[in-house]
This record gives sequence, structure tokens and C-alpha cells, in this order.
Amino acid sequence: MLADTVTMKELFRRNMRQYTMIAALVVIWIFFAVMTDGTFISPRNLSNLFLQTVTVAIVACGMVLIIVTGNIDLSVGSVAGFCGAVGAVLQVKYGWDTPSTILAVLITGLIIGAWHGFWVAWKKVPAFIVTLASMLAFRGAILGVTGGATISPMRDSFKEIGTGYIPDLFTARGGFNDTSAFLAAVGIILFVWFEIRQRKKRAETGFQQHPLWMDAGRIAVISLAIAGAFSIMIFNEGIPYAVLVLLAVVLLFRFIGDRTVFGRRLYAIGGNADAAMLSGISIRKNIMALYMLFGSLVALAGIVMTARLNAATTSAGMNMELDAIAAAVIGGTSLMGGEGKITGAVIGALIMSSLDNGMSLMNIDITWQYIIKGLILLTAVWADVAMRQRKG
Repeated sequence: MLADTVTMKELFRRNMRQYTMIAALVVIWIFFAVMTDGTFISPRNLSNLFLQTVTVAIVACGMVLIIVTGNIDLSVGSVAGFCGAVGAVLQVKYGWDTPSTILAVLITGLIIGAWHGFWVAWKKVPAFIVTLASMLAFRGAILGVTGGATISPMRDSFKEIGTGYIPDLFTARGGFNDTSAFLAAVGIILFVWFEIRQRKKRAETGFQQHPLWMDAGRIAVISLAIAGAFSIMIFNEGIPYAVLVLLAVVLLFRFIGDRTVFGRRLYAIGGNADAAMLSGISIRKNIMALYMLFGSLVALAGIVMTARLNAATTSAGMNMELDAIAAAVIGGTSLMGGEGKITGAVIGALIMSSLDNGMSLMNIDITWQYIIKGLILLTAVWADVAMRQRKG
């Protein structure tokens, strides 16, 4: 089929989940903007919203690959809270510096991930049971490490990870951050260059692609969306360091999922484990490696969470696993395995955080907040099942 035969109808059908998700986010923002008399879309609140999204979005990026393989991890909230508590104890009680603390926490997460991978990949215990056990065990471990008390304050250099902003280079005045503006411009230029390069590659290899006007329109819309998102932070206090951490995680996991043999093997395992095994893929080794990688990622989320709170608390990370799973599913990851997008999970995390933020601004009772989020998760899973049945 020739590249220029792709129609708008085909494009919409292929990307219907993504378009629906973006439309839902826009509707949610408009609704809360109206209901809060514009407070929701103020630069300060949206900048805080992005910060609130970071921790869940980091975990959701890894959760996509976990679910893609047909597994699950229910322990992320407890593990993130435990890793954050380990970091706080090392800094507050033992006086460790920030780099050493970060390294120790990441290694802790790696070991926990290896523990999960051992039971899931080698002992064939269902991931649901393994991580449910860890959810309970590490919630207790948090109490053991902290002694049931809040551990604080962290070193300023550690706290900056969760609360700091990129400093100005030249302007040194409030209301505009020139460093953030420069990084945003560089990001947009790199995105446009990458998309043009990908189009040229598809043309050279004869792969099917969209008409030029269609790709140009998509690139323009996405570029404007990137510029708008960064402008919110540029005209507030700048880009938070935590957001940069999230961007790095998104780029890394997109590269792993789309560009590496390891990532393609994970999708193959989730699509058809028997076929993957017959083709020579070691399911045990790949699942083990995935859980170790995910353990380090959850530890990173624990670092950001602890830095943002400037403390380790016994309730840290509570219900994070539900938000991460919901973000992944809302973002297009199928609970049946074999299908999922990293960027979709980030948008899903933004939707979940927007609901939390907006309902809090409206002073909606916490009872209804949980009910609404639960119904949204149920609806997302139902939509995934319905779409798969339609394809079948």
C-alpha cells in the first residue's frame, strides 16, 4: 500500500484511544476551570498540578511495561514509601550526603525488584500474590524503619529534587524563567527534527505513512501543546527539577519500549508468551530484568516523593499503586497484555492528578473523590475490553 493512501478515517481509527484520552483531559480542565472560577487553570495551580503528577507518572511509565507482559505490581506505594523512608533515615539519622543517599535508595529498589522477579519469573508465583504480599510487608517495614514517626528534615540538596526549580541564567527576575524558555524551545526543535527524520526514513524504506499535510498538522498541534505546557511553568517559577526527572524517565522508557530488543521482547511476551518462548525468548530472564528495572524506578519515585514532602511519613505512597495502574489503563495499556504506550500513561497520570486537584479545589468530600476515581478506572477497563472484543 502506498504511503499517501492513508485516510483521516484510518488515522482516527488507529489512534482513537489517544484522541479520546486527550479530549477527556481537555473536558476535565474546562469543567474544573468553570467550577473554580478560573483558579484551576491559573499558572500557579497548573504548575503545582504538574508537580503532583510527577510521582505517579514515573511509576506509571514502568507499570506500562509490567502490564504489557501480562503481570501487575500492587506493591509500588509501599515500596516507594519504604525506599523514601530509607533515604530519610540515612540523611537525618546517619548524616549521609545526597548522592550517596540516592545511590543507596536506587540499589534498595533494585534489590526489591529482584526479589519480586525471583518469585514471579523463577518460582512461577502469580505477580498479583507476590506484590500483594510485598504491599503488606513493606507497609510494615516503613513502620519499622521510621519507628512510626515522621523523619525530617532532609538536606537542602535532596529537597531540591522535589521542590526546586531551574534557576534563571540572565533575567534574574520573577514572572519569567529564561532557562526554562530555552529548554522548551530546544525540546520543540528536537521534536520537530525527530518527526521529520522519521518521515524521511519511512519514505526511504517504503513504509506506509500519512500525507504531508496530515503529519504537518499533527506536528504543529503537538508543538503548540508542548509550548503551552512549558509556558505555564516558564511564567510561574520555571521548570521544576522533578518534571525534568519525569521527562528523562519518559524518554528512557519510550526508547526501551520502542527501540530496544528487550522492549520488543516484553511486548512479544505479553502478546503471546508461548510463541515468544518458541521463538527463543527467555521469559524468565526478561521478566526478572523488568522487575529489577521497575524496582529502581519505584525507588526513584520514592526519592521524588520524599523530597517533595521534605520528610518520610508512615502513610507515604498510600494508594499510589491504584493511581499508577489507573493511569496506565486510562492511557491505553491493555490489562490483557501486549499493548501499551508510555506517553499515554503520562497523560493518564495527568488525568488522575487533575481529578484530585480539581475536586480538592471544589471542596468535594473525600468519600466522593474515591468513588469517582473508582468509577473512572472501571470505565477505562470496560472500554479496553469492549475495544478488544470489537477488534476480535
